[in-house]
Amino acid sequence: MKKDKTALVLEGGAMRGIYTAGVLDVLLENNIEVDAVIGVSAGAIHGCSYVSKQIKRSIKYYKACRNDYRFLSFKSFFKTGNIVDTEFGYHEVPDKLFPFDHDAFKKSKTKFYVTVTNVETGKAEYILCTDLKKEIDYIRASASMQVVSQIVDIDGKKYLDGGIADSIPIEKMQELGYNKCIVVQTRPEGYKKGKDKIYMIEKRLYKNYPELLNSMKNRHINYNKTLATIDDMEKNKKIVRIRPSQKIKIGRLEKNMKTIVKMYELGRKDAKDKLKEIKKFI
Repeated sequence: MKKDKTALVLEGGAMRGIYTAGVLDVLLENNIEVDAVIGVSAGAIHGCSYVSKQIKRSIKYYKACRNDYRFLSFKSFFKTGNIVDTEFGYHEVPDKLFPFDHDAFKKSKTKFYVTVTNVETGKAEYILCTDLKKEIDYIRASASMQVVSQIVDIDGKKYLDGGIADSIPIEKMQELGYNKCIVVQTRPEGYKKGKDKIYMIEKRLYKNYPELLNSMKNRHINYNKTLATIDDMEKNKKIVRIRPSQKIKIGRLEKNMKTIVKMYELGRKDAKDKLKEIKKFI
């Protein structure tokens, strides 16, 4: 009999992503391992710590770094062109302040995919990462929000936020053979994405990339189609979905510690509520 392949599919959402960190910590605490993780933007940032089994690493550095302008702020954007300072966010934090366990990551049996958007084609690419010392720029690219981040060049290819082209890559993982997926979203039930409010700015900034602009213009349509697909999969018990069980107002650049912890703890609560279902499912 063919073995079921399991995967975690992790949506992004800037500071909302701390919800996902709460979910992942509970999964680790309960020894729930999957065959693969695919992360988009903040989903990739937190997903790698799940693969390296570093429980509470995300919430610890969020608490410590949230007020440092280099972590996530418009001050960083105006100084460097990136809302997250590259050196601080992708080198000082994981290499010195809150060390990422590269050895554990490499030894893990869980495959780790990062979703990025190719600026020239406007399409999503799904990068299998095996060494984040060498491949950290794929996570940086996946989390490089348009307008407030510079385009990331990797081996001659230009990338931006993975969520532009594929915010919740459930269909890609099923295409890769992962037939049992746990989908972690950062928006509550009832959410529907609206039209891009900054499209006119994007149109000027990315005028040389018509395919990227097309993806940006249609992002809400594709996102809502994916939600409908997930709804159907959940109804037919083909996936397990975890998403915020209550609405918490949290900004994309949230600094308030109480709000951040509240979102993290909601992720923990919702994951605990789903534990029995998850164990039976996988």
